[in-house]
Amino acid sequence: MSPAPDLAGAGTSHSFVLASDPLAVRTGLAKIAAAQPLSQLTADQRGTVEVVLAEVLNNVAKHAYAGGPGQISVSLRLLGAGLACQITDSGVAMPGNQLPAGGLPGRGADPASSYADHSLSDLPEGGFGWHLIRQLTEGLHYARVGGQNKLSFTIPL
Repeated sequence: MSPAPDLAGAGTSHSFVLASDPLAVRTGLAKIAAAQPLSQLTADQRGTVEVVLAEVLNNVAKHAYAGGPGQISVSLRLLGAGLACQITDSGVAMPGNQLPAGGLPGRGADPASSYADHSLSDLPEGGFGWHLIRQLTEGLHYARVGGQNKLSFTIPL
């Protein structure tokens, strides 16, 4: 496992604060995508960052705050060949104070199993987000510090 990204390092940190409701998350993502440092990225890079941030921020709104009011802080910093990210919230801690496993739901222990033989309506709902987050990031690290959840990771660019 790679170490958590150091947001205190070189480069300018860009910070955003979003309300924890789904509409505010969607609006906030659009503002983040149009602002520095994402505006400096290619469309493909920006798309990857948006997927990861959407999954993380929607998880915070849905699970940490359980649809209730709260704030989500997002800090981003371009570092060499990656974007260092830190997401902070004051919602409920992750179960067991650990990140979810992030495997694909419904596939069991066999990583070679496939969804190809299933109709869309037969696929399980939920659980794909952490798999995507783990596949698209490096140095994924979670800690509960002073009543806050802190999730940090780097998105390779």
